[in-house]
Formats: sequence, C-alpha cells, structure tokens
Amino acid sequence: MTLYRLDASFRVDGSHSRAIADLVEGEWTSQLPDDRIVRRHVGTDPVPATYWGAAVTAGFLSPEDRSDEQRAAQALAAQLVDELVDADALLFAVPLYNFGVSQFFKAFVDLVITDPRMGPGTTLLQGKPAELVTVRGGNYGAGTPREGWDHATPWIRRILADVWGLDLTVTEADFTLVGVNPALDEFTELAAQLRTEAERTAREHGTALAARHASTRAA
Repeated sequence: MTLYRLDASFRVDGSHSRAIADLVEGEWTSQLPDDRIVRRHVGTDPVPATYWGAAVTAGFLSPEDRSDEQRAAQALAAQLVDELVDADALLFAVPLYNFGVSQFFKAFVDLVITDPRMGPGTTLLQGKPAELVTVRGGNYGAGTPREGWDHATPWIRRILADVWGLDLTVTEADFTLVGVNPALDEFTELAAQLRTEAERTAREHGTALAARHASTRAA
C-alpha cells in the first residue's frame, strides 16, 4: 500500500510546510510501517512551465505530428496521474507564495488535468483520503488585517476536494515568518501558539489518514 507525498516548497532545510507534513507522515508510518511512500518534489524538481501548453496543443495533433516537447509533456502528465491513481492516500504540502498558489503546484495541477483520465466529470480519485498542509508567513485568519489575502488555499481546496473528489482534510499554519521578519516580532507568542495548534492538528490528521486507509484495506 502507498502514501503519495507532494512537496511544493522550493526550500528543503527550514521549510515549514515540509516540517509539518513530516508530522503527518510520521503518524502514517507509525501505524503502517510497511507501507511504501512515493515522493514528488515539485518545488525542487519542478514540472516545466511550458509543458501545460505543450500537452494541450498535442491533443489537437496526430501522434506523428507532435513535437518532442509535446510527447514529453504528455508522458509526464500520464506519469503524474499514474502516481495519484496508484496511491492509497495522498499528502500535499503547499506553502503560500505572494498571496497566491505556488507556481510549482499550479504547474503540477495544470499538467495533471491535461491527461484524458482527469478530464471533466472523471472520478478516478473520488473518495480517496488526502491531507493538505499549507503554511503562510503572515496571519490571514478571520478578523485579521489581511483576512482574504490568501488566494491559494480556497483554490487548492476547490481542485483537490471539488474537482478531483478527494476526501480532504487540511492543516493550516500561520505566522511562519515570525522570527525572520522583524516587523512581526510582536507576534512571537501568538506564532508559537498557532504553531503548536498546527502541529497537533497535523498529527491528528496523520493518525486519521492512516486509520481511514487501514479500515478500507480491512473491509
């Protein structure tokens, strides 16, 4: 059995999204130590930005008329979909960049959707358990000055839960730039509290993710 994990941060050391996703993964492996983990690091090994256009235009051409880039784009799209379909549960770690969706994750989603198996109305991933970990440098919660500035998380939820049909849970962590940006120093105590809550949620979701998978396997 397989857990698929995607990381969309361009950082490895010091990445908050990776650190919190590690907690989810840790709970999974503690319950299912023999299960395989498939990793896709789109932040450090990105999907080429031109592949979406290449894959889309390839669909209007006969196979013999497609360029090398179009063939490569279609092949990668098929591989990405295979990984999603073959996994028993999914873990996505996606940070907020510049108030929007990480370009690395957007390129991944765009290419996946070009595969005919992921077209409108498809149900290949319907009901599959999944966890989204998202982190934000500031605080975008209700009542904060920047409420509504997070233009990424709602879109990601829409894709994963509504378009792909995943049984999705979400862990959100705010104020990850506290300690880095001096303008946020006054929020040090609040940031620590929010981090503790996010880490607790991540562990709970990791436990539940493994439990849902285990119950499905036993059925």
